[in-house]
Amino acid sequence: MNFFKKIFGKEEKQTLDRGLEKTRNSFLHNLGKAIAGRSTIDDEVLDELEEILLTADVGVQTTLKIIERIQNRVAKDKYLGANELNRILQEEIAGLLAEKEDAQQSEIPEGIKPYVILVVGVNGVGKTTTIGKLASRYKKMGKEVVLGAGDTFRAAAVDQLVTWGERAGVPVIKQQMGSDPASVAYDTVQSAISRGADVAIIDTAGRLHNKTHLMNELAKIRRVIQKLIPEAPHEVMLVIDASTGQNAFEQAKQFSQATQVTSLIVTKLDGTAKGGVVIGVSDQLNIPVRYIGVGEGIDHLQPFDKMAFVESFFGK
Repeated sequence: MNFFKKIFGKEEKQTLDRGLEKTRNSFLHNLGKAIAGRSTIDDEVLDELEEILLTADVGVQTTLKIIERIQNRVAKDKYLGANELNRILQEEIAGLLAEKEDAQQSEIPEGIKPYVILVVGVNGVGKTTTIGKLASRYKKMGKEVVLGAGDTFRAAAVDQLVTWGERAGVPVIKQQMGSDPASVAYDTVQSAISRGADVAIIDTAGRLHNKTHLMNELAKIRRVIQKLIPEAPHEVMLVIDASTGQNAFEQAKQFSQATQVTSLIVTKLDGTAKGGVVIGVSDQLNIPVRYIGVGEGIDHLQPFDKMAFVESFFGK
């Protein structure tokens, strides 16, 4: 059964396939071992399948949900064989993801200018790199973009964002090291307004050691930019690293408690066999996955299409 909605070009789909190669090879290898020599989907096969899903970091709750769905199908149709498990599993995961809320259809909604995006996430998840890739993506869509270097506590973060701004061909608003992040955010939105820009993307400090401090800092950023645009930020994107597995779940929960996260970006899928975290995050958190990172290139940040992801996860 082909779930893939043909919204990607051939090159984008090939990039997605390559990005999920480690996850796919590990998953299918383990699945093949589990059903080797088996004629039916029995409790032993399901136990092994549960372990395989957990190893891929699908997560406990989502794994149990998938196992239960397969058990129900086996109970309903007594003739399901082990060689059909791949197809059944693909159908059930696709069905599970299809039930979840989608991120908004338009990447940059019409009628909101500038569209203000606040990007949050701990250090090391690829947050600044992701902002650069977002800027490049929007620029290629014909949008005028302004970036704000709001992670003022790390010189490397500011320098890295400036470099990405140069690569993407977009201006970067910055201040001295240690400046108030809210002041940078204000200047960024003000600059976007004066330039007539379509999008303003603001980086933030990647700290989670003190949730109260983080909450206060993000609340202050919101307050100051709302002096310019009362409904801003229009989107708060949380960047999480797929290779951290279940820690990504915890980070998402922590940030959701600290601020109103509206969407997720899952990075570094190409470097891990734990790509199942996307399935678990999409299922368990009431926050839609907006983009996924499937490579180092500037074009390797893709909109998350559930069915395309499932097809690449399982291969042909």
